[in-house]
Amino acid sequence: MPPLRIAVTGASGFCGSVVARAAAGSGATVVCLSRRPGPVGEQRFWDAARTPPDLSGTDVVLHLAAAVGDPPPGRASEAAFRAVNVDGTARLIAAAGGRPVVWVSSASVYAPAGPNPISEDHPLGGMTAYGRTKAAGERLALDAGAVVLRPRAVYGPGDPHLLPRLRRVVRGNRALLPGPDISLSLTAVENLADACLAAVDWPAGIYNIADADAYRRDEMIEAVCGAPVMHLPIPLVDAAATILTAASRVTRRPALLTRYAVEQLTSPVVLDIGRARGRGWAPRRSFADFLAEQPG
Repeated sequence: MPPLRIAVTGASGFCGSVVARAAAGSGATVVCLSRRPGPVGEQRFWDAARTPPDLSGTDVVLHLAAAVGDPPPGRASEAAFRAVNVDGTARLIAAAGGRPVVWVSSASVYAPAGPNPISEDHPLGGMTAYGRTKAAGERLALDAGAVVLRPRAVYGPGDPHLLPRLRRVVRGNRALLPGPDISLSLTAVENLADACLAAVDWPAGIYNIADADAYRRDEMIEAVCGAPVMHLPIPLVDAAATILTAASRVTRRPALLTRYAVEQLTSPVVLDIGRARGRGWAPRRSFADFLAEQPG
């Protein structure tokens, strides 16, 4: 049989490029759809905020194109994120026809949780334009019979988001963090790529994707930053985030600290990955593996 032809949207991004390489490594023929060239295979330009994708000649779709980040609050940010994460999803679903679609979402759609592992039926409650629009895009994908994956805090070589953000907490050779130590799930990008390829054969529905074990926040950040952690009162940090967020409304630039970032660092978020494990997927990479490969 000819090799599977896999369309990977967002293939020029951090996660999408890893998924595209993994798909090619599995023997599939890869079609990269993104605004910039992807790392392998055939290249097709797609601006998810404006046009339908060209999926002709492909068998399945792995959808990773997304507007990501923690933007300044307001209508402009909401509209920009909706154009990609919701309207772009609608265009993708229409173009996919009957093709299987694996739609990569985010654990940012979940409402805050306690110390217990979060299952896929946990209430939604995204605090930001990103979380809200990913939840809305999910609904479109699920209604169309897609598989939806919810990773949390994806990291790996070339990560432009999580690790640079964590390193910014260092001040005066101390990593300044709000509140006490907590447990957090993270997702190695390689584990996400494995799940994307495996999920092509999964029943439609939602699946959490994370590393095998949760991590202790302070231990992880000390390893990344090379600095001991100093705990700050949560109300103090939350007040600073409120002031900086208000200023960002005026400057139209992302705040250096937001209430969402504080919530992410102070609320334990541990994903229950039992449903994905039940389909035969297992995470093979850990944060320790990633650290061991870093230079120096």
